[in-house]
Amino acid sequence: MSRFDDLRSLPVIQVWETVAARAIHGERQSLAVIELDPDAVVPQHRHENEQLGMVIAGSLEFRIDDETRKLGPGDTWTIPSNVPHEVVAGPQGAVVLDVFAPVRADWAALEPGDRRDPRWP
Repeated sequence: MSRFDDLRSLPVIQVWETVAARAIHGERQSLAVIELDPDAVVPQHRHENEQLGMVIAGSLEFRIDDETRKLGPGDTWTIPSNVPHEVVAGPQGAVVLDVFAPVRADWAALEPGDRRDPRWP
């Protein structure tokens, strides 16, 4: 089994109707490229996983706990375990890179989406 892969070959995970992810999972963490459709809304939620991320393309309005920021390419975030957060994508949508620890095991239960080319790179 190879330890290498290509983003194009990873299955699409439909996290929400307007939010899709491609993820690789290690023993202790997950790395995901997330694609948000234009004006996509990620409703407030929380999870055990600590989450670190960065905007690759597009824009977001991101709320973590009681702090809200408008973010663009190169902007980052840190979300501690079980802290509520929500996101609204900008009019062009967004592509973000997220790291989760521990592994996003809950995503294994999600139905894979349609195969398609990634919006990035």
